[in-house]
Order: sequence, then structure tokens, then C-alpha cells
Amino acid sequence: MRYFPHTEEDVREMLDAVGAASNDDLFAAVPSSSRFDAPPALPDPLDEWDLRRRFDELASAGGGDWQVYLGAGSQAHHVPAVVPALAGRSEFLTAYTPYQPEMSQGTLQAIFEYQTLVSRLTGLAVANASMYDGSTAMAESVLMAQRVTKRRAVAVSRLVHPHYREVLKTYLAPAEDVDILELPALPDGRTDVSGLAGLDKPAVLVVQSPNFLGVVEDLAAAAGAVHAAGGLLAAGFTEPFALGLVKSPGRCGADIAFGEGQGFGLGQSFGGPGLGIMAAKAEFMRQIPGRLVGETVDNRGQRGYVLTLSTREQHIRRGKAVSNICSNAGHAALTAAVYMAAAGGSGFRRITQVNRDVAEYLKAGLLAAGFTALTDAPTFNEFALRAPAGFDRVYEGLKRDRILAGLPLSRYYPEYDGAWLFGVTEVSNKADLDRLLELVRKGLAC
Repeated sequence: MRYFPHTEEDVREMLDAVGAASNDDLFAAVPSSSRFDAPPALPDPLDEWDLRRRFDELASAGGGDWQVYLGAGSQAHHVPAVVPALAGRSEFLTAYTPYQPEMSQGTLQAIFEYQTLVSRLTGLAVANASMYDGSTAMAESVLMAQRVTKRRAVAVSRLVHPHYREVLKTYLAPAEDVDILELPALPDGRTDVSGLAGLDKPAVLVVQSPNFLGVVEDLAAAAGAVHAAGGLLAAGFTEPFALGLVKSPGRCGADIAFGEGQGFGLGQSFGGPGLGIMAAKAEFMRQIPGRLVGETVDNRGQRGYVLTLSTREQHIRRGKAVSNICSNAGHAALTAAVYMAAAGGSGFRRITQVNRDVAEYLKAGLLAAGFTALTDAPTFNEFALRAPAGFDRVYEGLKRDRILAGLPLSRYYPEYDGAWLFGVTEVSNKADLDRLLELVRKGLAC
């Protein structure tokens, strides 16, 4: 824990240096309607030791020995010791954004390796390293598709993560001429792309696979439908391990891939930091937001790495910029690269298979306990089931045993009232799952 104190004299000296009379002058450019007019409701200050103790209490209350089966975009995965050991080295952890290649070869190479791994994972030629999280990567994918196609209409599957769809609406809110069509779900839990025919000149179709119900979408069919209409397919994911088992978005015909990379060694950390993964076809290289690191040769014939392309207004003329993304999540990307490299191809597939197997084991156990399937389509990591009568009561009882057993889908999908979403990863072993199933059976029998 680090703390940098500034006395009133220090503050006064800094204000004088920039020609400001007060701290408020520093925010004069922000409209008053966009500012808080009162201090945030924070608790009283604590000394360092009490603050550390408070953090420990919060960590224990929110995680600790709890068993969590929520899914829905953020899941626990084992982080091998090699990942923090390498990513935490001072050469990486304290490195600034690598603008100067002569000073930043290590960081530039790490980002280059990350881009290479993401390209292999998604089956697309170009990947960047500049997205905040999966939701902003999705929104930037849509803006990119609009630039490429010079069209405005957007079709989004209703089975894309609800939070992602909200972020997209926020991005597109200032543009009044953008039509957003939400495509409904079919009875099998996949997206009904037939509604695309009702949208005039779509720029992009956005589909998530596995979707919010955990169902693996038919990306090839989605690609065919939107390509026939002259648009692009942006295929997303919230669980990157699925790409170790199913065909990559690129192989299925996707033009853009986006998703959340939190599972690659970053941990959950109360919701952040995340890592937005984004990749696209080679012909869209100059429209992809953020940064691209390239490999080259210096004047001595030695291999080196440089910032090949950076389409931000911070680097090029504002009128030519394609994004105002200003943080490249560089250390999160480096951590993900270390994780993927440490796992290797065979290790990655093994982790993926374990994730699939433990989820199928829990699904079978819950079906035997009286749950019914919402769909019979193949799923990965997450799955949705209709709960038998009395499960609401059982759910509350499980919390007393420090178990969070599922997410009620009615919170986001009223039509799925009584259905629950469950997510399972390799951190849950057979003993954990058997204990959960036993408690559920006993609870429903009461």
C-alpha cells in the first residue's frame, strides 16, 4: 500500500505552476451538470493498519471459501504460480506505455506475443492490445464495422450479455441515425437470425458464443445471413476457454472477434481489471482501434519490435482517429500472454475439457434432482435450467453454507422466470459438486 501525501503548500505550488486559482479551476472544462455537487458518501478515514484489516474483512465476505456457481461473464480459474511470478517482474509491472522502442523492447515483444496468441485463438489475422474489457471491445467492434461498411444499422442478439448490450447502447446513444435491432432467441437457445431480413443495410450482426445461456451458437449460419445482407459478423465470448473446444470465430466466417480475457490469469478481483480481446481480418487493420505492435529489423539486422499502428487521436490527427481508447491494458494483456504461453496448446485444450466436463457433471446431477433443461443445445461452462418448486428457499439456505448456486435469469429475461444460470470451472472438484448436489436434494425434499 503506497501513499503520497501533499501538504496545502504543495497543492498551492502546483496550482501556481499551472496558473489555476483553485482545484475547481482544473475542472472548468467539465459542464456543471456533469459534476457531483457534493462529496461522495465515503466512510470515515482509517489509518493504514485498520484499512488493511477492513480490506481483509471485505475479501473474506466476498470470496474466501465461498463456492460460487454464478457464471454470467466472470468466473474463477486457477492461476498458475508462474503467471504472477513473471508478470509481476519489475521490468513489466512498472513499464510505461511503450512509445519509444529503444526503451521498451521487452514490453513491445510481450504485446506482440499476446497479439500472436490472440490471432491463433480467434482464427483472425490481426489482434490489438488496447481494450478495457469485453463490453467495450464489443462496442468498438460495432463502431469499426460501421466504418468499414459505411452503414449504420446494427443487429444484436438478445442472448449477448445484457451488460454488454447496455454498454453498446451507451456508445451509440449520441448517434441518432443508428437503428439497433435485437434478435430474439429460438426455442433451442440460439439466436433467431431470420429477423435480420427486416433490417435495411445492416452494418454488423453481433452474436455471442457461448451466449448468455451458455449455448454454443451456429456462427457459420450467422455469418452466412449477415454476409448475404452485405454486413459483417462480430462474434463475441465472455469465457475465452470455449475457444479451446469449439471452432474459432474466424474459421466460422466471423469478420471481427471480441471478448473478455479475465480468465487468462487475471483473477476476478471484485470485478476488475478485465481484458478486452479484439481481433479482425487483415483488410481491416487500419480500422481496428488501439495499438498494434509489429516485428521488424534494425540497422544492424537484429530483430526488434515497434508500435506499428496506433489509430488514437493521441497519436494522429483527430479527424483520422478511429477511437479515443486511451489505455492499452498492457499489463493485463501481458499477464494473459504469460498464461496462454505457460498452458500451451495441449494444456489449454485440457483445461477446456475439464471445464466442460465439470459443468456437464453438475448439469446431470441437477437434472436428476428435479431440474428441467431450458434447451437441449450444446453448452460450455454455463447452462440454464428451470428449477423445481422450492428452489428459491433452497438457494437461500445454500448461502448459509457459503454457496452461491446460480443466477436467476428473470433478472434479465422475464420470459425465463423460474430458470437459473449455473457456471462451473476447473476450480470446482467432484467433492465440491457432490456436496452441492446433496444439499440441493435434501433441501428440495424438505
